[in-house]
Amino acid sequence: MTFLEKLKNSVKASGSTLCVGLDPNLALLPQSVKDQFKTPEERVSYFCKLVIDYTSQYCAAFKPNLAFFEALGRSGLEVLEEVIDHIPNDKIIIADAKRGDISSTAEHYKKAFWGEFKVDAITINPLMGFETLDAFAKDETKGVYVLTLTSNPGAADFLKKPFSDFAMMAQFIAHQLSKRSSFSKSHLGMVIGATQAEEAGSVLHYHSEGALLIPGIGAQGGSISELEKALKDHKGIPLINSSRGIIYAGKDESDWPEHVSAAAKFMNQKLNQITQKYV
Repeated sequence: MTFLEKLKNSVKASGSTLCVGLDPNLALLPQSVKDQFKTPEERVSYFCKLVIDYTSQYCAAFKPNLAFFEALGRSGLEVLEEVIDHIPNDKIIIADAKRGDISSTAEHYKKAFWGEFKVDAITINPLMGFETLDAFAKDETKGVYVLTLTSNPGAADFLKKPFSDFAMMAQFIAHQLSKRSSFSKSHLGMVIGATQAEEAGSVLHYHSEGALLIPGIGAQGGSISELEKALKDHKGIPLINSSRGIIYAGKDESDWPEHVSAAAKFMNQKLNQITQKYV
């Protein structure tokens, strides 16, 4: 099964374009989890597994953020593996790693994420050039989400600046990804921030077939209605990520998983107008 086939199947089966971001911040975990387990590793593993259990029916994908697992130290990657293994096989798993190196270093990143963790996709930072994609571009069962127009204010530092006869560097990146898709076995998608929805249309135009990973709704305040307008003519399937707005919805309530489930259900319903275009 190719990456795009699995993506289409997951969106159709779940009736959702929601991606749940797994950002297990120790300081924000529910008090009941802190009381029940002594070690950070146990707390993170338990928390993430329950988030997965209580949200999987409402989402098409999960996106573990590597930073929160690496922060646990030498055992962090073991916890990451436990969490990934707990995700249902029919869901898209995106390693939010934002790697961006070349040559043998990139090859070893590929071995880690494709070979060891067996995720479906990874996020890549292309600032060192499109060589950063080479190692990841040879497997039709995998996807690569390239940082193109990110949701943070710092996108203005580079990605929104004019570049190489394009009004924005983001447009140049999208154009190059479209060209490279003709000889890449892996699917080349884009990371487009929901907070940039008003400007996103001019970027999406250059890579209309590209699958999208869209952060920035929920806690970051991106507008779903503006995003729907931006996606009006886009053919590539979007996965719309929400992390903090869902996984910490229960705060310190004893029944926090129920609140997490309700938040995922609510977000899925809010995204329905977008989802219906792709199911």
